[in-house]
Amino acid sequence: MNKPVMPASSLSLKLPTAGGGMETYRLAASRSFPAKLESTLNRVAFSAAHVVADPLADVDPWLTAAVDWDRTIAFREHVWDLGLGVAEAMDTAQRGMGLDWPTSLELIQRSVRAAKARGAGALVFSGAGTDHLAAEDAKTLDDVIRAYEHQIAAIEKAGGRIILMASRALAKIARHPDDYAEVYARVLSQVREPVIIHWLGDMFDPALAGYWGAADLGKAMDTAVAIINAHASKVDGVKISLLDKQREIDMRRRLAGGVKMYTGDDFNYAELIAGDDKGYSHALLGIFDAIAPAASYALSRLAASDAKGFHDVLGPTVALSRHIFKAPTRFYKTGIVFMAYLNGHQDHFNMVGGQESTRSTLHLAELFRLADQAGLLANPELATRRMKAVLALRGLEA
Repeated sequence: MNKPVMPASSLSLKLPTAGGGMETYRLAASRSFPAKLESTLNRVAFSAAHVVADPLADVDPWLTAAVDWDRTIAFREHVWDLGLGVAEAMDTAQRGMGLDWPTSLELIQRSVRAAKARGAGALVFSGAGTDHLAAEDAKTLDDVIRAYEHQIAAIEKAGGRIILMASRALAKIARHPDDYAEVYARVLSQVREPVIIHWLGDMFDPALAGYWGAADLGKAMDTAVAIINAHASKVDGVKISLLDKQREIDMRRRLAGGVKMYTGDDFNYAELIAGDDKGYSHALLGIFDAIAPAASYALSRLAASDAKGFHDVLGPTVALSRHIFKAPTRFYKTGIVFMAYLNGHQDHFNMVGGQESTRSTLHLAELFRLADQAGLLANPELATRRMKAVLALRGLEA
């Protein structure tokens, strides 16, 4: 196992500060992580992968998604090389926030084909939701069920596995926890293989407030656990995205045997994955897109019973993740794509929906500092040039 290398750095640039000035920032000693997994893992870990926009497409970005398919699939190859799975067509890919269902299905089909070409080691699960059904057009539970069935059938036809995403339409029309129980029972009874159920909190999507039929999270969890455990044979696991580590731990301990907990907590993932004497969480994380090499190496250290090595690598990434996912949390995707740009996975900072504009220059500058301090800039020289280019575009001399 190669250990991260930390050569000295003499790079610097000027970055804006909160007080309205500019400071000279000197980069820290960089780290180098293996480009491919060199051992085995004892956690199942998914990266919720982003899509690369096509900056030269003749479209209006706020209205039409244009995807650079070659770069998008190349990024998934990068994730698979590192031993991580791909959680496809999730909100990280701007699903329902710029990426519509037809484009999402094409993304899923391409990703599943690429995974199958690699063989058994390339894990991919894909999001099935109801986003082709406008919430205002959903009148009955049957409308929601048919929408889920439509997307599940299309993904299974492509040979894919399912992540059952939360439904804005269901959140709008459900009046009681029993409505959720009915919808999930009917949908789960039809899936070919066990699914991952995604509980996405309203900090990620305000339209999902009150999911599982209650504004009180304790009552909502009671309903979710009851539904999952009643259909445990159809559930591979549950991803909880509430940014509340204790609720995740509590839910994890209540799940039926064999049902995995996949942490979606981009604030506390290191300690949740490490676990305690009563269990641990697997991972399905948006931040694993941005920190995939470090995450892979850290997980390999955990599998080798090197808890200190795990925390030494993954611990410093948490400050970056908390910054990227700060409120309004739904804008975290901008930071994810900015990291991909800094690290050379794409040669531009353009996003589906024009969402490169959703974070401030100060936010991006602090992201650069935190990424550097965590050793996450794969090529510091390239990252520095690109940071300077973004600052220049925003009227600042770096």
